[in-house]
Amino acid sequence: MTAVWSALALSFAVIFVAELGDKSQLMALTFATRYRALPVLIGISAATAVVHAVSVGIGYGLGAALPTDWISLVAGVAFLAFGAWTLRGDKLTDSEREKAQKSTRSAVVAASVAFFLAELGDKTMLATITLATNHGWLGTWIGSTLGMVAADALAIAVGRLLGKALPERFIRYGAAVLFAVFGVWLLVEAIRSLV
Repeated sequence: MTAVWSALALSFAVIFVAELGDKSQLMALTFATRYRALPVLIGISAATAVVHAVSVGIGYGLGAALPTDWISLVAGVAFLAFGAWTLRGDKLTDSEREKAQKSTRSAVVAASVAFFLAELGDKTMLATITLATNHGWLGTWIGSTLGMVAADALAIAVGRLLGKALPERFIRYGAAVLFAVFGVWLLVEAIRSLV
């Protein structure tokens, strides 16, 4: 049991630090300016738990990695599409706006999908794979998941504070630019690795 706690503490610390300033933490901040904090955190937690379970399975069971270059390529195109969609924006009636504020499903799904794609092949996924090869799967999975969720919760708190002070048009443009930056970043990484 000591090995599990040791792996948990190490994984938490490594992933928390690796996530600071990472693109997915910036995504958490962006989502928090558009949606309520709890649905965003639920979406992030679900995607993180799945990605880190896969990472731990690879690191512990196989010691091999996913073909991250192709995954990054697909994720990059998806992020460019998310940016265009965000930039286009939607017009809501007052009743639709009220329903959207009450609804948590769309925020959970949007955050889950975006984070799942962003984390595949990311440095935190690769760090989790590496940790799992040496420190066991259970502690590594729990620690890496909690470390990432804690770092992204910090970004959500900052995003909620900024979101109340910024006009919606600025937030929409800012979110579109961030999604485009993430998309280009992923595409450049993928192309450099594939060439």
